Order: sequence, then structure tokens, then C-alpha cells
Amino acid sequence: MQTETCDVAIIGAGPSGAIAASILADKGWHVKVFERQHFPRFSIGESLLPHCAEFIAEAGLMDAIEAAGFQYKDGAAFTMDGEYEDIYFPDKSTPGPGTIFQVQRDRFDKVLIDGTAAKGVEVSFGETVVSFSSESELADHAELIVKDEAGEERAIRSRFVIDGSGFGRVLPRLLDLETPSDQTKRRSCFKHVTDNIDHPDFDRNKILITVHPDDPQVWLWLIPLSNGLSSIGVVGKDEVIKQAGECPESRLDHYVRTSGLMGDVMANAVEARPANEIVGFSANVKNLYGDKYVLLGNAAEFLDPVFSSGVTIATKSASLAAKLIDEQLKGHSVDWENDFAVELKRGVEAFRACVNAWYDGLLQRLIFMDNRSEDMTRYFTAILAGYAWDESNPIVKDPKRFFRLMDALTKEDA
Repeated sequence: MQTETCDVAIIGAGPSGAIAASILADKGWHVKVFERQHFPRFSIGESLLPHCAEFIAEAGLMDAIEAAGFQYKDGAAFTMDGEYEDIYFPDKSTPGPGTIFQVQRDRFDKVLIDGTAAKGVEVSFGETVVSFSSESELADHAELIVKDEAGEERAIRSRFVIDGSGFGRVLPRLLDLETPSDQTKRRSCFKHVTDNIDHPDFDRNKILITVHPDDPQVWLWLIPLSNGLSSIGVVGKDEVIKQAGECPESRLDHYVRTSGLMGDVMANAVEARPANEIVGFSANVKNLYGDKYVLLGNAAEFLDPVFSSGVTIATKSASLAAKLIDEQLKGHSVDWENDFAVELKRGVEAFRACVNAWYDGLLQRLIFMDNRSEDMTRYFTAILAGYAWDESNPIVKDPKRFFRLMDALTKEDA
């Protein structure tokens, strides 16, 4: 079997893999990326958060993203029971970028990986990682077996392996790292439309989140994209969404038609990409790192799409891991537990608390609260903008305490 070597082997060419590869290449390391699919390819997760801009810039890829012509995004709008509330991201408590883009992920991911390849990173498409070992003949190397589309296999020996495979979750499956998620099993149906929006109350610079009037556990997204496209979708408990129709198309159409404002906004929409769905998408793992490997983004954990946190967690994890790998390859001591796992989980837990508060109804009450304080708004806006690692924000510092206080406050307001 043919054997190749590199400093870092990366599984997956999505945002986490591309960001990590680009940062490591800039530091002079020999990096190879292995991607099962061919780009461009469709993916959901199209509404980015402003904090992502810092990691894209760190990887030296922001100029390419800005030149791609994606839809500008400056906030989020929420509707429920005829009420409307918009959140303007620049009015946040944490310093940093306040605007970003809403993207067609096929184009966005390709721009990132093309920019990474231009730095000399070797990117191979149509190749599947079928095994992993960290105890090869060379004790300081890990080994991947990679199979191409013709069925030919070769060994890749690297000093470190990054799993950025997203929902493919390659190393969690190969190493039996997967554990049940504590999130309720939910179903999401989604599609792209040529939106033809002419509704006077619609702000194209914001994602629109609608709480369905018949069930506060069901919510819909409308993500305006460039070139007259929009991404629309619905999320709810698996058994509830499944009962709304016989297929993803009928389920989604039912909820859009009965959603109120979103149905009005989508009145002239024409399908541009058929509906699809995913079920039970929340995921978790036993460990985020191990002997000569680390898990990034969705390969490690996925919570829920309600706050568009997926790409932010992916790019944050890539930034953290790349710094530590650089130090480790230089022979320096690295604390993966505190400087990666604990640090990454801080933001994940802040997002998790917000997801749970959303489905409990507390966050919905908070968003539509009449006398919400300016500080409360700025803290919440910072989380919506992706700044979930800023411990000066009480939502990050102690999420349980914050939402316990907010629960009492919003009940008094009601």
C-alpha cells in the first residue's frame, strides 16, 4: 500500500477544516485535507454569525469571502403571535465585528477551501477515511487509511489528525466516541426558493425566525440569500413535524402557509431546490480530543439550528485547535483539556442554555418583553452575534443563574 506523510491530516473540507488548514499552512506546516464529497456541494447552515468573521480573517480568507457577493447580514428578526422584534447585531456588549453574511454554503465552503488550497494545502476530493490509528510503526505519528472512488487505498501518516467532517463524524464513528445527545429528537424540513419578496415589512439584511402560532415548540427560518434566493425551513419535535404531511415538501409547505408573517412574505416564492429533511441532528461525543487527534465543530457536537451557532462553533474550534497543534508540533507542552475542551465548551454551554431557554419558552418571553433593559438586550445580542465565549457577559459566565433570574423577571412582566 502506498504511504504518504504530512504534518497534519484533516478530514473534511468544510469551514472547520478549511480554517484550521489555512492557519496551519500560514505557520509553515505541511497540511493535507481529505474530503469525501466533491465541491461545490449543498449544505445547510447558511446564516453566519458576526463572530465568525474574526476566525475567517485569522485564516486570511476574509478578502475572498467579501468579494464573493454574499447577502449582507446585520441582525435577526423574530415574530410570534403577531408581534415583531428585531435585533441589531452591532448593538452588542462584546467588542468585535457586528455584521457578517448569509451564504449559499456550496459557494461559501468552496471559496474557503479554494483559498486554503492556494496557500499550498493539498486538498483531495472524493476520498473517504476508512480507518484511524495512533499507534503506527512510528510512535510519533498517527495513520489514516484513505480510499478513493476507484476503491484504491493508501496510508497517510501524519503527526496530528483533525476531524472536521461535520455530520459525517468520521472519528467519532471509527473510535466509538459518540454518545446520546440530551437534546429532544427534532426534525427539520428545508428548501431553497426564488423568493420574489415584495412585502413592505421584510428586512432582507436579517434572518427571520417565526414561532408557529399553533405550537411554540415549532419554529421556522427564512434566510435571504443573494441573487433573489432564500432558504426556508421548519424545526420541531420529530413526531409533530412528521404528522404535518407525507413528505418534506408537504410538511414544510403546511407550516409556511400557516405561519403568519412568514407565509405572507413567501406568498410569491417559487421552488429553486426541492425540499429535504434531517432527523435527530443533535449529537455529542465522549471526548473532544485524544492521542494525536482533535474533533472540530459538528464532528464533535451539534446542538440545534435555532441560533445558527454551527459554523461559529466550527470556526472557533478550528482557531483554538490550530494554535495548540502548532505549539505541539514545535515540541512545546500543550494543555488540550483546559485550552481546547474547557474553552470550547464554555461557548457551547452558553449556546445550549439559550437553546433550552428557547424551547422552554423563556427566551421567547425575553425577546418580546416590553420593558427589557438595555444591558439585557446587549448581552443577549452578543450571544445572537456568536460571542458566546466572553465571560464578561453574564449569559456566558453563569447561564443557569442568568436564565433563572430572567425567568422570574419575565413572569413579573407578564
